[in-house]
Amino acid sequence: MKLVNIHIQIVLIVLLLAFYPHSHGRAQTLTLEQCVDTALVFNRTLQAGRNDQALSRLKHREARANLLPRVTADADYRYFTHLPTQLLPLEVFNGPEGRYKDAQFGVPHNIGVNVQLAMPLYHPQIKGGIQAAEIAGELSDLQYRKSEEQVIFEVTNLYYNAQILHRQLAFIDSNQANVNRLLVNMELLKEQGLAKGTDVGKIQLQGEQLSAQKEQAESKLEQVLNSLKFLMGLSLDRALSVQTEIARREAVKYPAFPSLDLRIAQTRNRLLTNELNTLEKSRLPSVSLLANYGLTGFGYGQQPEPFLKFFPVGFIGVRAAFTVWDGTTRLQIEQKRMELRNNVIQSDQIQAQNDLLIANAVLKRSTAERAIQTSSQQIELAETVYRQTVLQQEQGTATLADVLLADNDLRQAQQQYLNAIIEYLKADLELKKASGSIKQ
Repeated sequence: MKLVNIHIQIVLIVLLLAFYPHSHGRAQTLTLEQCVDTALVFNRTLQAGRNDQALSRLKHREARANLLPRVTADADYRYFTHLPTQLLPLEVFNGPEGRYKDAQFGVPHNIGVNVQLAMPLYHPQIKGGIQAAEIAGELSDLQYRKSEEQVIFEVTNLYYNAQILHRQLAFIDSNQANVNRLLVNMELLKEQGLAKGTDVGKIQLQGEQLSAQKEQAESKLEQVLNSLKFLMGLSLDRALSVQTEIARREAVKYPAFPSLDLRIAQTRNRLLTNELNTLEKSRLPSVSLLANYGLTGFGYGQQPEPFLKFFPVGFIGVRAAFTVWDGTTRLQIEQKRMELRNNVIQSDQIQAQNDLLIANAVLKRSTAERAIQTSSQQIELAETVYRQTVLQQEQGTATLADVLLADNDLRQAQQQYLNAIIEYLKADLELKKASGSIKQ
């Protein structure tokens, strides 16, 4: 069912991208959800992860196949240039005791054809291998889900960065409009002899600084979009844009699920436990069913009576084998027990670290939320002060320095607002990841 859903998702994403314009066309505006869905299908790391999952399933099937009967066939032909020699006691033929006579037995041509069947009836190592392959498959699924969460985290983070850069560019455009209006007024005042040339130069310098900031922000935005396209598995020449409006939801309390890191550690604990049990049971005997059927042929090609005759041979039996002494097994068992103890310590460490991440993320998000409200009010106040200062400057009751100071305060308020937005989105994303709700 999971593979069917993935295939349906791939078809939908392919159809979605097929109707969007390609390179050198109109930039396609994708929502965050569309970017995440595209990355989950086309991200190369996740594609390799899905191959690893399929590989784990094949290994599990391979381990189970060891329980099936094995049938082998072999054929053998031997031509004896010198027939084997045996020593016969002469006392068998009423000869003296302790005396032997050498004799050659057999014929030059020997042919053997056999079909053998072997099937394990009880084999603790095969059973342990099957359980290990099954647990390894679960571990592969968890590691794939962790890769999914990491891709979602990185795509979301880049998407937020692109939105922040769009907001920064909007602030720069607004500030440039203010500077351009102020420059026009200052040039008129200069023509009337009411302003100095240096006053005009200061405003022009601010305009140039804003242009340089805009160029840097546009370059950063292009880099972020390229990184986003890379994670989504898209070509870098494909036009892409994001929604400029930041959809900041109210702070919610995410349900806490066991982290994937903890579940991976617990699954590894099961794998280590299974390996320990397999080592301990390796001292038990393994029992197999054996069956064989074949033909043995003897041939003689010389006179006076050449012949080639075949005789059937077959048997059914049970084979039991066990290790009488192995000096390494005891040491391997002790090593595995030590690995289990370390695994328990790591699990406790992961849980404690995850609790710390959640607590810190909650505090950071709460602080950033208050900072957003404060900085938003500061922007409104700074804009009001700037407009009043410009009006006062036009009326001659304020100096250019007052205007530039008010403009600087406005920029600082804007930057504090952007920083607060960044901190909030980052803390919220970290909280979702730490609580295991990033895919919810």
